[in-house]
Amino acid sequence: MNAEILAVGTELLMGQIANTNAQYISKRLNDIGVNVYYHSVVGDNSVRLKKCLLAALERCDLVIMTGGLGPTQDDLTKETVAEVLGKKLVLHEESLERIKTFFTRINRKMTDNNVKQAYLPEGCTVVENNSGTAPGCIIEDKGKIVVMLPGPPPEMMPMLDDTVIPYLAEKSGYRIVSKYLRVFGIGESQLEEMIMDLVDKQDRVTIATYAKDGQVTVRLTTKARTEEEGFREILPLQNEIASRLKEALYSTEDEELEYVAAKILIDNNITIATAESCTGGLISARLTDVPGISKVFNRGIVSYSNEAKMENLGVKPETLEKYGAVSSRTAMEMAEGVRKIASTDIGLAVTGIAGPDGGTDEKPVGLVYVALAHSLGTEVRELRLAGNRNRIRNLTVLNAFDMVRRYVMKLKG
Repeated sequence: MNAEILAVGTELLMGQIANTNAQYISKRLNDIGVNVYYHSVVGDNSVRLKKCLLAALERCDLVIMTGGLGPTQDDLTKETVAEVLGKKLVLHEESLERIKTFFTRINRKMTDNNVKQAYLPEGCTVVENNSGTAPGCIIEDKGKIVVMLPGPPPEMMPMLDDTVIPYLAEKSGYRIVSKYLRVFGIGESQLEEMIMDLVDKQDRVTIATYAKDGQVTVRLTTKARTEEEGFREILPLQNEIASRLKEALYSTEDEELEYVAAKILIDNNITIATAESCTGGLISARLTDVPGISKVFNRGIVSYSNEAKMENLGVKPETLEKYGAVSSRTAMEMAEGVRKIASTDIGLAVTGIAGPDGGTDEKPVGLVYVALAHSLGTEVRELRLAGNRNRIRNLTVLNAFDMVRRYVMKLKG
């Protein structure tokens, strides 16, 4: 089954709101093996809406429409669909009673134009709306399926999940099953070279790579009758890719790098303290996003000034004078200092130039040092990062968590 998602609303075209519905619907259709081939957006205009609907019905088996089901004159979705499919709009008494009950519950007067929302195409399957006034509906006509849902996501999402997806799943008979392999430390082009032979001979399990925020994701996808069957089919290819990526592969469960690093600390009861300069507390913030981190996270110190580095972390004045705040030596002393103060297993520190100002020929914007102090010594990673201030800070955080993850993996053999 091939689908198009058709969003109705001038406010979408004007950029006043984002079309998050299309993303959500695509993901849910993917779960049940329905191929989404097109996303379309059209304003509140019956002529243009009719053209878009006819085009969608020409190229797809299923059209899911959102928006345009309200009580006002510019809400034209049902009227246009009824015209295109040759259906009459008839009053659905149960929906009218639900609308009346809704207004009674919120202690507001129901206006006459709300009755319009209870008129639905004859012969449709009604999709009840428990969060608003506009019911949705499903129409099957000449081998095509048209689904109409309201635009507000809090109304649309439960209607889709509770009624539409189960309805379509019975007709699909398949599920799209995907596994997401998360990678750090290898660029997308290098990764593609490492698995190109597998990409060239992909068959039932397809391979796709995409990069975001300094990380790369490999998506393995297949269509199967059940989720278990799909994962069994994916597993041999997953294992082969994992054997090539080695330590660069940090998750096969689509997890964020900070979660993986925090989890490995928690699971192995390894305590940590952090000292941050250029990241200004971002590492601590990401750590504390992970439930249970209080078991191992002792403290985070933001030592932005040289004075703070000396007073709070014990960085030597001569180190700052000789090497500067942005140096491998300073990063090492920051990591060692916070580990000593907190009496933790490891100390993690970062110092660098995030920009846009402050760089020199010798120490340009994007120069960052990440240090990890532990019982075996202190290791430092020098980074030469590109991008704006936010990107440099984010990549610094990711590198810091990657150092933690790799250290614990090596420690545990």
